[in-house]
Amino acid sequence: MRRSRKSDGQGHVLALSGGVGGAKLAAGLAAVLAPERLTIIVNTGDDFEHLGLTICPDIDSVVYALAGLNDTARGWGVADESWHALGMLGRLGEADWFQLGDRDLAMHIARSWRMREGESLSAVTARLSAGLGIAHRVAPMSDDALRTMIETDAGWMEFQRWFVGERCAPAVRGIKFEGEAGMSPALAQALARDDLAVVVVCPSNPYLSVDPILAVAGVRAALGDVNVPRVAVSPLIGGKAVKGPLGALLADLAGGADNAAIARHYGGLIDHLVIDRSDDAGAEGLHAQGLCVTVTDTLMRGVEDQARLARAVLGAVKVEADL
Repeated sequence: MRRSRKSDGQGHVLALSGGVGGAKLAAGLAAVLAPERLTIIVNTGDDFEHLGLTICPDIDSVVYALAGLNDTARGWGVADESWHALGMLGRLGEADWFQLGDRDLAMHIARSWRMREGESLSAVTARLSAGLGIAHRVAPMSDDALRTMIETDAGWMEFQRWFVGERCAPAVRGIKFEGEAGMSPALAQALARDDLAVVVVCPSNPYLSVDPILAVAGVRAALGDVNVPRVAVSPLIGGKAVKGPLGALLADLAGGADNAAIARHYGGLIDHLVIDRSDDAGAEGLHAQGLCVTVTDTLMRGVEDQARLARAVLGAVKVEADL
């Protein structure tokens, strides 16, 4: 039975995000909501150890987007980046397949040594976010390791080896998450808030960015229990993913790349799906699956689009923006 919550349109917003598209909407929500009204929980299934450093790609994408430092042309990393350290690492015979820019390295170094000193990933993320002037709460899904593994014809691979090292070339046969992880304090607190008004699933890859969050112990049950709108923004525009391997994953694992497949994947965990105008023809079928549907422009070309979409998402479930 879903628990009743009090909300007058001014309640708390919990956003679940991966990188790239998810980070854009997370930044949009931060642009229209006061810091005390937003918690952004980020996928850490992509995290891995590389060259002795703890790399958290999705957390960094969200943090850079909120700080206005993200490279919008490349879609990841820091703007105005240089690559001298990576070039030198290659000359020294070290692994250079995972691109680490000079400015980006500072984030990984700071995170890694703080964690070696005993700080949790949550504490380090809060520290680094504050250092970049971010007032909103950005937190990992868990302080425990839960790693996304990809099954291919060549065997199982760590996510980053498949995604970056192999450039998504091997066809995907299955996905699993290794490790046992509990909710981070921020995630547990947000789900338990009496003033929780909405859960927003940002337009991230359902398989690779959202499913790891759902794999954290207790998250699926908690999302099924909260009696607030649970709205997802589709990562598809015109039936295609803006970036990344989602289209191929939907074809391989769901039998088709459309919003009906997105809705089926989330099952009963969402009540409302926001789709792009180019996919309007599929709205009737989504209604038949029991979903409320909002049709709007979901492509985010810049900060104005991010804020516009954030307001549209909140307005669809009658949650007021502050700005």
